[in-house]
Amino acid sequence: MPPPRELRPFFERCIWPRALTHAECSKAFDSLYVKHHETHASVCQRDEIADSWIGVLEGFLRVQDTTADGRLVMFTGVAAGGWIGEGSLLKPEHRKYEIMATRPTVTVHLPRGTFSWLLERSIPFNHFMLSHLNERLGQFIAMVKFDRLLEPTARVARGISSLFHPVLYPNTDATLRINQEELGLLVGVSRQRVNTALTELASAGLIQRGYGYITVTDRQALARYP
Repeated sequence: MPPPRELRPFFERCIWPRALTHAECSKAFDSLYVKHHETHASVCQRDEIADSWIGVLEGFLRVQDTTADGRLVMFTGVAAGGWIGEGSLLKPEHRKYEIMATRPTVTVHLPRGTFSWLLERSIPFNHFMLSHLNERLGQFIAMVKFDRLLEPTARVARGISSLFHPVLYPNTDATLRINQEELGLLVGVSRQRVNTALTELASAGLIQRGYGYITVTDRQALARYP
């Protein structure tokens, strides 16, 4: 378990605890538990019953599935500060995706029991969750739209921008540790085309490239590219 000095600041930076009363906030924080994952470790499996809401304290998660012919499909990524898996907690069904840590990652878990208790007790938490789900739906609709309408460099730009969503991932650092293969899976283009796109975006002054990471220098322009 990380030292309390790491978990408490993470919790306080999250948006959803701000919707809670002091007592609810204390109960939620006390129920949190953490897990450590090595590179390529499974965080949760497809078809399992969700038992927690998953936040990322540090590292990066890949939300994905595998097709019948073995192809990997990446739906989204979750960087430090983000949360994922609320939909699977709101209905008693098996997860329709898997989550994998792409590098050493520490996850924070809010147990299903506490999550359900907050839904039953807190109207502000319900309002937050409705807004959160609406933003999540909008994110995936935008992904379909960009996939059909935009050329590859614009798709890469919007894919990077989606990992800085102001509601879903409000605390993502400007430096995002993600490689070209992961970006290619996220937006559905080849690794070689991602490399070309990153060069174009860097030339436009929107990002700075590094080995295994990207620093975003202009989020708003990146979200509007081209």
